[in-house]
Amino acid sequence: MTFAPQRSIGGGLRRWRILHRVKQTHAAELFGVTQSTISRWEAGLIEPEPEQRHAILEKIQARLSAPADRVLARLVAENPRGMHLICDLSHRLLAASPERMKEFSRDDLIGESLWPFATEEIRAVEKEIKQGEFTTGAAVTFETGRNDSTVVSILPSTCQWSWMTLSDGAAVRLVETIAR
Repeated sequence: MTFAPQRSIGGGLRRWRILHRVKQTHAAELFGVTQSTISRWEAGLIEPEPEQRHAILEKIQARLSAPADRVLARLVAENPRGMHLICDLSHRLLAASPERMKEFSRDDLIGESLWPFATEEIRAVEKEIKQGEFTTGAAVTFETGRNDSTVVSILPSTCQWSWMTLSDGAAVRLVETIAR
Protein backbone atom coordinates (compact mmCIF):
# COMPACT_ATOMS: atom_id res chain seq x y z
CA MET A 1 0.00 0.00 0.00
CA THR A 2 1.36 3.43 -0.94
CA PHE A 3 0.78 6.22 1.53
CA ALA A 4 1.13 9.96 1.18
CA PRO A 5 4.48 11.69 1.50
CA GLN A 6 6.57 11.61 4.62
CA ARG A 7 4.93 14.41 6.53
CA SER A 8 4.73 14.12 10.28
CA ILE A 9 1.92 11.89 11.51
CA GLY A 10 2.41 12.81 15.16
CA GLY A 11 -0.54 15.21 15.20
CA GLY A 12 -2.80 12.59 13.64
CA LEU A 13 -1.67 10.00 16.16
CA ARG A 14 -2.31 12.37 19.07
CA ARG A 15 -5.75 13.29 17.73
CA TRP A 16 -6.66 9.60 17.27
CA ARG A 17 -5.45 8.79 20.78
CA ILE A 18 -7.45 11.57 22.39
CA LEU A 19 -10.63 10.85 20.43
CA HIS A 20 -10.43 7.14 21.22
CA ARG A 21 -9.32 7.70 24.83
CA VAL A 22 -6.11 5.77 24.33
CA LYS A 23 -3.30 6.67 26.73
CA GLN A 24 0.24 7.01 25.47
CA THR A 25 1.20 3.87 27.39
CA HIS A 26 -1.48 1.82 25.61
CA ALA A 27 -0.51 3.29 22.23
CA ALA A 28 3.08 2.32 23.01
CA GLU A 29 1.95 -1.28 23.58
CA LEU A 30 -0.05 -1.24 20.32
CA PHE A 31 2.94 -0.06 18.29
CA GLY A 32 5.67 -1.92 20.19
CA VAL A 33 7.54 1.14 21.43
CA THR A 34 7.97 3.04 24.68
CA GLN A 35 5.64 5.74 25.98
CA SER A 36 8.41 8.31 25.51
CA THR A 37 8.65 7.33 21.81
CA ILE A 38 4.91 8.01 21.40
CA SER A 39 5.42 11.37 23.11
CA ARG A 40 8.31 12.27 20.79
CA TRP A 41 6.34 11.18 17.67
CA GLU A 42 3.40 13.34 18.74
CA ALA A 43 5.67 16.32 19.41
CA GLY A 44 7.27 15.91 15.98
CA LEU A 45 10.70 15.43 17.53
CA ILE A 46 11.24 12.10 15.77
CA GLU A 47 9.46 10.20 13.02
CA PRO A 48 8.47 6.53 13.14
CA GLU A 49 10.44 4.01 11.14
CA PRO A 50 8.67 3.00 7.87
CA GLU A 51 7.17 -0.19 9.34
CA GLN A 52 5.94 1.69 12.42
CA ARG A 53 4.56 4.49 10.24
CA HIS A 54 2.65 1.94 8.19
CA ALA A 55 1.18 0.37 11.36
CA ILE A 56 0.15 3.79 12.70
CA LEU A 57 -1.49 4.81 9.42
CA GLU A 58 -3.35 1.50 9.24
CA LYS A 59 -4.77 2.23 12.69
CA ILE A 60 -5.61 5.93 12.38
CA GLN A 61 -6.57 6.47 8.73
CA ALA A 62 -10.11 7.53 7.84
CA ARG A 63 -12.83 4.91 7.55
CA LEU A 64 -16.45 5.35 6.59
CA SER A 65 -17.77 3.48 9.62
CA ALA A 66 -20.60 5.65 10.93
CA PRO A 67 -23.89 6.15 9.07
CA ALA A 68 -23.25 9.91 8.73
CA ASP A 69 -19.86 9.20 7.13
CA ARG A 70 -21.46 6.83 4.63
CA VAL A 71 -24.02 9.55 3.80
CA LEU A 72 -21.16 11.95 3.08
CA ALA A 73 -19.57 9.35 0.79
CA ARG A 74 -22.90 8.80 -0.96
CA LEU A 75 -23.36 12.56 -1.49
CA VAL A 76 -19.91 12.72 -3.09
CA ALA A 77 -20.59 9.59 -5.19
CA GLU A 78 -23.88 11.05 -6.47
CA ASN A 79 -22.60 14.57 -7.14
CA PRO A 80 -22.57 15.61 -10.82
CA ARG A 81 -19.36 17.66 -10.43
CA GLY A 82 -15.81 16.28 -10.59
CA MET A 83 -14.92 15.50 -6.99
CA HIS A 84 -13.62 12.80 -4.72
CA LEU A 85 -13.09 12.21 -1.01
CA ILE A 86 -9.77 10.96 0.39
CA CYS A 87 -8.28 10.15 3.77
CA ASP A 88 -6.14 13.16 4.67
CA LEU A 89 -3.32 10.99 5.98
CA SER A 90 -3.09 8.18 3.44
CA HIS A 91 -4.73 9.69 0.35
CA ARG A 92 -6.86 6.52 0.14
CA LEU A 93 -9.86 7.09 -2.11
CA LEU A 94 -13.06 6.89 -0.06
CA ALA A 95 -15.64 8.07 -2.62
CA ALA A 96 -15.76 9.61 -6.10
CA SER A 97 -18.40 11.28 -8.23
CA PRO A 98 -19.38 9.74 -11.60
CA GLU A 99 -17.67 12.67 -13.35
CA ARG A 100 -14.45 11.92 -11.47
CA MET A 101 -14.76 8.18 -12.13
CA LYS A 102 -14.68 8.97 -15.87
CA GLU A 103 -11.10 10.16 -15.32
CA PHE A 104 -10.10 6.75 -13.92
CA SER A 105 -9.37 3.81 -16.20
CA ARG A 106 -10.08 1.40 -13.33
CA ASP A 107 -13.27 1.21 -11.30
CA ASP A 108 -11.63 -0.58 -8.35
CA LEU A 109 -9.67 2.36 -6.90
CA ILE A 110 -11.84 2.82 -3.79
CA GLY A 111 -9.55 2.03 -0.86
CA GLU A 112 -6.37 2.67 -2.88
CA SER A 113 -4.01 5.58 -2.36
CA LEU A 114 -4.14 8.14 -5.16
CA TRP A 115 -0.76 9.54 -4.14
CA PRO A 116 1.18 7.71 -6.90
CA PHE A 117 -0.85 9.68 -9.48
CA ALA A 118 -0.22 13.15 -8.00
CA THR A 119 1.14 15.87 -10.25
CA GLU A 120 4.22 17.92 -9.39
CA GLU A 121 1.93 20.78 -8.34
CA ILE A 122 -0.12 18.54 -6.03
CA ARG A 123 3.09 17.21 -4.48
CA ALA A 124 4.35 20.77 -3.92
CA VAL A 125 1.12 21.88 -2.21
CA GLU A 126 1.09 18.70 -0.12
CA LYS A 127 4.66 19.36 0.98
CA GLU A 128 3.60 22.77 2.32
CA ILE A 129 0.85 21.27 4.47
CA LYS A 130 1.68 20.46 8.07
CA GLN A 131 -0.24 17.61 9.67
CA GLY A 132 -3.16 18.97 11.66
CA GLU A 133 -2.69 22.48 10.20
CA PHE A 134 -5.98 22.30 8.36
CA THR A 135 -9.19 21.57 10.17
CA THR A 136 -12.83 21.22 9.26
CA GLY A 137 -13.87 24.12 7.08
CA ALA A 138 -10.37 25.00 5.85
CA ALA A 139 -9.75 25.04 2.11
CA VAL A 140 -6.88 25.56 -0.33
CA THR A 141 -7.26 26.40 -4.01
CA PHE A 142 -4.38 25.93 -6.47
CA GLU A 143 -3.50 25.26 -10.10
CA THR A 144 -2.30 21.85 -11.17
CA GLY A 145 -0.80 20.54 -14.37
CA ARG A 146 -1.17 17.26 -16.19
CA ASN A 147 0.13 13.89 -15.07
CA ASP A 148 1.17 11.06 -17.38
CA SER A 149 -1.00 8.38 -15.80
CA THR A 150 -3.36 6.23 -17.82
CA VAL A 151 -5.00 5.02 -14.58
CA VAL A 152 -5.88 8.36 -12.94
CA SER A 153 -5.76 11.12 -15.50
CA ILE A 154 -5.21 14.63 -14.17
CA LEU A 155 -5.54 17.53 -16.60
CA PRO A 156 -4.46 21.14 -16.08
CA SER A 157 -7.10 22.64 -13.81
CA THR A 158 -7.94 24.66 -10.73
CA CYS A 159 -8.35 22.37 -7.73
CA GLN A 160 -9.79 22.96 -4.31
CA TRP A 161 -9.10 20.87 -1.24
CA SER A 162 -11.58 21.21 1.64
CA TRP A 163 -11.02 19.51 4.98
CA MET A 164 -13.73 17.74 6.96
CA THR A 165 -13.86 15.52 10.00
CA LEU A 166 -15.57 12.13 10.08
CA SER A 167 -17.64 10.92 13.02
CA ASP A 168 -14.63 9.25 14.62
CA GLY A 169 -12.52 12.40 14.30
CA ALA A 170 -10.49 11.24 11.29
CA ALA A 171 -9.59 13.99 8.83
CA VAL A 172 -10.74 13.68 5.23
CA ARG A 173 -10.25 15.92 2.24
CA LEU A 174 -12.79 16.76 -0.44
CA VAL A 175 -10.94 17.25 -3.72
CA GLU A 176 -12.84 19.28 -6.33
CA THR A 177 -12.03 20.41 -9.84
CA ILE A 178 -13.16 24.05 -9.94
CA ALA A 179 -12.21 24.89 -13.51
CA ARG A 180 -10.31 23.44 -16.47
